[in-house]
Amino acid sequence: MSNKHLIFGATGAIGSSLAKQLKESSQDAHLVARNEDELKSISENLGFTFTVADVLEDGFIDKIKSDTSEFNINGLAYCIGSIDLKPLKRVTESDLHQCMKLNLYSAIEAIKGFQDDLKKNHGSIVLFSSVAAQKGFTNHTIIASAKAAIEGLTVTLAAEFAPSIRVNCIAPSLTDSKISQSMLKSEVVAEALAKAHPLKRLGEGKDSASLAGFLLGEGSSWVTGQIIGVDGGRSRLS
Repeated sequence: MSNKHLIFGATGAIGSSLAKQLKESSQDAHLVARNEDELKSISENLGFTFTVADVLEDGFIDKIKSDTSEFNINGLAYCIGSIDLKPLKRVTESDLHQCMKLNLYSAIEAIKGFQDDLKKNHGSIVLFSSVAAQKGFTNHTIIASAKAAIEGLTVTLAAEFAPSIRVNCIAPSLTDSKISQSMLKSEVVAEALAKAHPLKRLGEGKDSASLAGFLLGEGSSWVTGQIIGVDGGRSRLS
């Protein structure tokens, strides 16, 4: 049975960059996303297997497990996120539930689904938080709460799964991606946001993907329970 890393959110900026980097380093992956056309194109281009699945749908994990039953899953990257910005007075319970389902609950279901495989293969899990979980920004109640929960999940599972499975978390700042385009469509706003970072640019998918690839691999075999910022210095220097 061949070894594969499992990438959720494989059509996003980070997930697709991670898939490409794994291919370049001669590693194999199984890709998961909900947009069939985009996912099929990326998968066929890289020669990777894939499953079309929406993590917001109940039972999504069963289809993925069926499609990967002949593989050894030795890494899981949950590269799924959202940008949910509202002032507190407009935040609804539905907003919170939807965001938590996407970012937290489904990540937990994915991990539970492949926990035994990862334990058997001494695997690695990479989750994604946000700079907003530790640095306060206005209108970020929804997403900051969900991503802070991801950070709590990271350290909890790192303790629970040690020494068999390593669990780490990447906390990016604003990345140029499909989900951020509504914020970046104005060149003036995009430039101002870039300048808010000490390194004076926005993130790119490959920035976080490079760290994710390291955390999935043997080079990080003594790293677990870490929340690592890939944020242009924003969480510490501005």
